[in-house]
Amino acid sequence: MKINLTEKQIGVLRFFRDFRTAHGISPTLEEAAAEIGVSKITVYEHLNQLIKKGAVHRDKAKARSVTVLYDPDRDSLSPEGEASIPLVGTIAAGRPIEAIENREDILLTDLVPHGDSHYLLRVRGKSMIEDHIDDGDMVVIEHRKTARNGEIVVAIVDDEEATLKRFYQEDGRVRLQPANSSLDPIYPDRVEIRGIVRAVIRSV
Repeated sequence: MKINLTEKQIGVLRFFRDFRTAHGISPTLEEAAAEIGVSKITVYEHLNQLIKKGAVHRDKAKARSVTVLYDPDRDSLSPEGEASIPLVGTIAAGRPIEAIENREDILLTDLVPHGDSHYLLRVRGKSMIEDHIDDGDMVVIEHRKTARNGEIVVAIVDDEEATLKRFYQEDGRVRLQPANSSLDPIYPDRVEIRGIVRAVIRSV
C-alpha cells in the first residue's frame, strides 16, 4: 500500500524510523528539529500531516510516542501498522536457567528493524534491574555470536544454561556482570553468545 507523501514528509518519517531503530525509543520533537535542521513547529506540522495520512501514530500526552506505521522505502503498511517478531522463550536475569524454546509471534509497532534477525525473550529475575530490565519485561535480541565489552548479551553458560548479563572479556577470561549491586559476577568456563539486547519492552 503506497501513501503519497512529500519529500519533506518522507525525510521526517525516515528520521523517526531510523532513530527508533537505533535507540529503541522515538525522538522528542526538539531532538528531531535539531537533527533535521528545522523548527520544532515545522516538525509538529509534518507529523500532523503524517498522522492524517496514516503514516504515523502519536500520543500527544507523551514526549516520545511517535510510532512509524509506514515505511516509505518499502511502500508497505503492516496490518494495523504492526510488525511481528517471535517470542522464543524465557531468559534468566538472575541465576542462569535452562533456556526455554517456545515460539510465539508478538505484534509490535516500529520497534525493530525489518528482517528476521531479531527475536524476543521474556525476562525472569532482577539481576539486571539497575539497567532498568525488570522481571516480566521482554527484551528485543539481535542475533549475534560476538559482543563488545559492556554490551548486554544472551549467553549460554557452560553449554547448557542461558542468562542475560553484561559481557566483558578481561585477563583471558569472560566476566558476565549483573546490573544488581547485591549480586556477584559470573566467570564461566565456556560461554556462547546468542545475541545482543537492542530494546526493552516494559511489562504492564
